[in-house]
Amino acid sequence: MLITELIERKRDGQELPVEALRAFLSGYMDGEVADYQMSAFLMAVFLRGLSPAELAEMTRSMIASGRRLDFRDGGPPAVDKHSTGGVGDKVSLILAPLLAAYGLRVPMMSGRGLGHTGGTVDKLESIPGFRTRIDLEEFKTVLNEVGCAMISQTEEIAPLDGRLYALRDVTGTVPSIPLIASSIISKKAAEGIQALVLDVKCGSGAFMVDEERALALAGTLVELATDQGLETRALLTDMESPLGRKIGNALEVAESIETLHGGGPADLREVTLALSAEAVVAAGAEEDVLSAREALEPLLDDGRAADRFARLVERQGGDLRVLDEPQRLPAAPVLADLEAPTSGWLAGLDARQIGLAAVELGAGRTRVEDDVDPTVGFEIHRVVGEKVEAGEPLITVHAASEDQVERARERLSGAISIEDAEPPARATIRYRVTAEGTTPL
Repeated sequence: MLITELIERKRDGQELPVEALRAFLSGYMDGEVADYQMSAFLMAVFLRGLSPAELAEMTRSMIASGRRLDFRDGGPPAVDKHSTGGVGDKVSLILAPLLAAYGLRVPMMSGRGLGHTGGTVDKLESIPGFRTRIDLEEFKTVLNEVGCAMISQTEEIAPLDGRLYALRDVTGTVPSIPLIASSIISKKAAEGIQALVLDVKCGSGAFMVDEERALALAGTLVELATDQGLETRALLTDMESPLGRKIGNALEVAESIETLHGGGPADLREVTLALSAEAVVAAGAEEDVLSAREALEPLLDDGRAADRFARLVERQGGDLRVLDEPQRLPAAPVLADLEAPTSGWLAGLDARQIGLAAVELGAGRTRVEDDVDPTVGFEIHRVVGEKVEAGEPLITVHAASEDQVERARERLSGAISIEDAEPPARATIRYRVTAEGTTPL
């Protein structure tokens, strides 16, 4: 089939023969298909979708384009977690050492932040000396020694996905369910894990704002991962407001350390334990999430998870002193409070607007090649559902300059909603999605 004919057939909503799709994707890796042709194909997929057979083939081609690890070696089950992205989402920094302390292996390859959502790699690199760019052999060594390893995505794993994502980012085709699903699952399957837990965010700060689309994405991810031989479970979690009380790379590391020592915000602890329990069940280590949670909570409270994180930081070159002295993390030179303009109930903290304000400070990036400032961000003093008094601090801005503070104030003022009546409670965790179906929580 000619390249133009294949693009036209997808443009018109027709299903492509698997062999033709495989040859097209292979041709792109070999340079026989141009970027402009692939861009046209991606837009056709964005508009027309992929059939289950096409989606499975696209995922297989991404996996086959690079190296595939294998941790089915008789050792502890290898599990991983993926989040679809949010504001203040530092769960991975807590979940990986927690599951390692439980006795599982967590080979975690993570990305950098892009747009209004943060990235695990950027957070880790705010720890002085921490190395996220290590080769796969050292990655496996760290995993065997510590029980978890956390690195940036490598071109050796699913390189086709990396090339396609770069095109999607500049052609307006990122928020496509089949393209998101194939991107995520190809990388996770290539990691060689046996089980996967997914955190699918829903709300203003998520890529999937609408609950129906978020559930559709969760279902597609679970089905695709299951077809790749991964025992997979997903939770749909709220991202209408930021997760936790700190936004910004070094600030989020400090909050993760606090949570690893048994403290931390209630919502962050809840989401972390819930996802960790799902991972334990998916790995076949516990019968149900209740027993899994009962086994995990003591590890978070008695220091064993924190100790595992310390071993990870030390092994990957980070300054171990930050665990006992978080003030050693890089800090912003300018701090200023945003005060409540009136008294009442805090009814809204728009996660998207807060995330965009953090990007404007320099905590995130709008282009892949942008640098980030690890010091800047926000500390939230009141969360939705709490009563506030006029003039009390709501958010502390951590900035590089006074000019940045003023710009942040303008953005943040539009993210805050204070009402006379107490707002209805929002569930932090909404649904569980498995191969058997969807369950409200």
